[in-house]
Amino acid sequence: MAIHIKGGRVIDPGHCDGMFDLYIENGKILKMVTPGAAPKDMSVDQVIDATGMLVLPGLIDMHVHLRDPGFEYKESIETGCRAAVHGGFTAVCAMPNTRPVNDNRQVTEYMIRMANQAGFARVYPAAAISVGSKGQALSEYGDLKDAGAVALTDDGLPVENGQMMRRALEYAKGFNLPIISHCEDMSLAAGGCMNEGVVATRLGLPGIPNISESIMVMRDIGLCELTGGRLHIAHVSTEESVQAIRDAKKRGVPVTAETAPHYFTLTEAAIVDFDTHAKMNPPLRTEKDRAAICQGLADGTLDVIATDHAPHSPLEKNVEFNMAANGIIGLETALPLSLKLVTDGVLTLDAMIRKMTINPASILGIPTGIREGGIADITIIDPDREYILKADELYSKSRNTPFDGWTMRGKALYTLVNGRVVYKEPS
Repeated sequence: MAIHIKGGRVIDPGHCDGMFDLYIENGKILKMVTPGAAPKDMSVDQVIDATGMLVLPGLIDMHVHLRDPGFEYKESIETGCRAAVHGGFTAVCAMPNTRPVNDNRQVTEYMIRMANQAGFARVYPAAAISVGSKGQALSEYGDLKDAGAVALTDDGLPVENGQMMRRALEYAKGFNLPIISHCEDMSLAAGGCMNEGVVATRLGLPGIPNISESIMVMRDIGLCELTGGRLHIAHVSTEESVQAIRDAKKRGVPVTAETAPHYFTLTEAAIVDFDTHAKMNPPLRTEKDRAAICQGLADGTLDVIATDHAPHSPLEKNVEFNMAANGIIGLETALPLSLKLVTDGVLTLDAMIRKMTINPASILGIPTGIREGGIADITIIDPDREYILKADELYSKSRNTPFDGWTMRGKALYTLVNGRVVYKEPS
């Protein structure tokens, strides 16, 4: 199908920012021209009027839990990918903490095959660092990369043994695969269920100190510096972690890092009513930490905005706070929450787009961008569209979001994957 996207402001960080018309055919961007300069002898099947909208490279989420295989009652690859395109994401990197764990070719290929069958967002699997994510033996990185894995992580669990993490960085370096590190000292975090501090004391809940994250960030940065392997720090939540990553980058250490919208939007105050939808790991921190996350995004210390989309059913969330599962869904709320950083002056629009497109693509080694001959993975958004988020109207199978009832601004109106409209906002 040939598609003409007209009248929009096309932004591809570092490449273009202006008014262009796009002509798409056979999954590719055939032509990118100034408005009105239509290619000769080209018939168009569909015209998308993007007047007043932003036309962006498809958003990429490099940290998503699709729960499939094994936990399909929480999410499936199909429902997760449907939620992704509803939120404007054309590609997601799926974490390996499934059942069975994605530590082998068969599970990696299954994820890709199921995503292709669903026909929504692209899925790029991250495979496990260690067999069964048990931290005892390394997985077969070469075989996993050949099957389609783009990164390695035991996310949900840290690699506690320092020697094992060193060997993982060295082994992965040979295949040019990034290690995505879940930084948590389990002995320091043991028994905790929210941030350690005044709020936890007032609520009578056991706390998790900042250092349980930052000490592992510092360890892994040291191992990255030693080995020269590619290290990516997942879901950064503390001021100390941001500072450690900033210092490492100044020394030229090949480390990148991400944070999630809940860490620059919420604080531990969201838990005052024991709301389990605000329970996650790492936990929501203090206002000082939230401000440090924003500063880390602004100065480039934090390269990526990722959702850590973690669906759970009511079985895991409608229980006592200390017994509830960690995590929230994020694919359908990330865009408006990130656009608020632009409204608030924390990020430029170009920087926000870069952290949700170019940067994750570069880390994972996957294609992106709007240019002639490139893949037509495109997100068209209305940055001024206001609406009230209703959890029961989301496309994810789960509803565990603390943002239910919030007034949001900014929405994906069209999501195109491989030149095909996979989501269109109802009129």
